[in-house]
Amino acid sequence: MKKTLTFLIGLALSQSVFAENLIQVYEQAKETNPDLRSSLAEKNKAYAAISGSRASLLPQVGLNASYGVTHGRRDTSGVKSKSGNLYQVAVSQSIFNFSNWKALDITKKQASIADIAYQYQGQTLILNTSVAYFNVLKTLDALSFIDAQKKAIGRQLEQTRQQHQVGLVAITDVQNAQANYDLTVAQQVNALNDLNNAIEALRQVSGRFYSSLASVNTNTFKTESPAQISTLLKQSKTANLNLLTMRLNQDIAREQIKLSQAGHLPTASLDASTNLNKTDRYGNNITPGAHRGKSYSGNNYVGVSVNLPIFSGGATMSKVEQAQQEYVSFSEKLESTNRGVINQVRSSYNNISSSISAIKAYQQAVVSAQSSLEATNSGYQVGTRTIVDVLNATTQLYSSKRNLSDAKYNYLTSLLQLKYAVGTLTANDLVYLNNMLDKEVSTLATIK
Repeated sequence: MKKTLTFLIGLALSQSVFAENLIQVYEQAKETNPDLRSSLAEKNKAYAAISGSRASLLPQVGLNASYGVTHGRRDTSGVKSKSGNLYQVAVSQSIFNFSNWKALDITKKQASIADIAYQYQGQTLILNTSVAYFNVLKTLDALSFIDAQKKAIGRQLEQTRQQHQVGLVAITDVQNAQANYDLTVAQQVNALNDLNNAIEALRQVSGRFYSSLASVNTNTFKTESPAQISTLLKQSKTANLNLLTMRLNQDIAREQIKLSQAGHLPTASLDASTNLNKTDRYGNNITPGAHRGKSYSGNNYVGVSVNLPIFSGGATMSKVEQAQQEYVSFSEKLESTNRGVINQVRSSYNNISSSISAIKAYQQAVVSAQSSLEATNSGYQVGTRTIVDVLNATTQLYSSKRNLSDAKYNYLTSLLQLKYAVGTLTANDLVYLNNMLDKEVSTLATIK
C-alpha cells in the first residue's frame, strides 16, 4: 500500500513542472507543520510511558553501601571505631498487585489515544491544506471575473460617454455606467484583500509562500455522487477518529473504576536481600575483654510480605465513586460525539449533492446570462433597451460565472470534508483531486 501511494504521489509531483500543485504543497506542509510534529512527539511520549508503567511489575534491585568513623566521648573517650555496610543487595518482586496491572492497561490505552490523535492531526492537515489551496484558487477566480467585469463595464462607460458627446444618449446613462464602474472597483479591492488573506492562510498551513499554483482544469473537472448515506454512516461508526478516541476514553474510565476498587485488595511481594558489615574497633580506652580489631557480620533474607488494607477513612470509596461518575460522563460524551459525527456526515453528504446540482444549474445560468447580455446589447443599439439593462446583464453574467466557480470549489472541499467526517481521508484522496489540476496561475495579483 505504501509503495503504491509513493508511486501515485511521485506521478502527481511530475505532472506539474511550472507551478506547485496540491500534492507538493501537502508534502511541504507535512514536513514543517508544527501541529503535526507536536502530535508526533505526544504520541512517542505516550508510548514511552508504557515502559515506565510496566516497571512496577518487574523485579526491583538495589545496591547500598556506607562507611563511617565513630569517636567516643566522656567515658568512652579515646575509643574509636570504623564501621560500614560494605554492601547490601535487595531484590523485590511483586507477586500480586492489581493496581499495577490496571495502571499498565490504562497507560496502553492512553498511548492508543495519542496514536489516534496523531492520525487525526494528519487527516486535519490534509483537509486544511486542501481547503486553503482551493480557497486561493477560488479567490483568484473571483478576482479574475471582477477584472473582466470591470473591463466590460469600462468599455460600456467609454462608449456611453462618446454617445453622450454626440447627443445620442442622456447624461444619466453616463452616470449609471460610472456608478456601476465605481462599484466594480470597490468589489475588486475586496476581492484582492480576500486573495491576500487566502494566501496567508495557506502560508500558515505549509509555512511557505507560493507565487504560483496549479489551477483546476475545467476540461478534466468532473463530479461524482458519493456512496449511499447509510453506507457512509456505517463506516463512520468504525473509522471516525473522534469516535474511536471517545470509546477509548470510556474504556479508560471503566478501568479507572477497577483501579480505584483495587484499593480494597491485598498486595503481596517476594523480598530477598543479602548484606555484609565490617567493624574495626581501636583506641586507648577500650574496656578490657571487649572485642578489639576487625569483625565481619552479615545475613541473607528471603520472605514474602502481604499488605491487606482494612480502613483508609473512606478514601478508597471516594475514589471509586469519582471513577464511576467519570465513566458516566464519558459515556454521555461518547453519545454526544456520535450524534455530532452523524450530523457531520449527513451535512457533508448534503453539501456534495447540493454542489453537484448547483454546478449544473450555474452552468446553464452562464449560458443564459451570456445570451441575455448579447440580446440586451443588440436591443440597446436599436434603442429598445437602456444602459441600465446592459449593465445589469453584464453584472448577471459575471455573477453567474463566480457562482459556478464557487460551486466547483465547494464540491471539491465537500468531498474531503465527507471523508474527514467518515474518518477515511488519506493522501490518496489528494492524488485524485490533483489530477484535476493543470496550468499555472500566478498568485501575485494586483489591481489593474
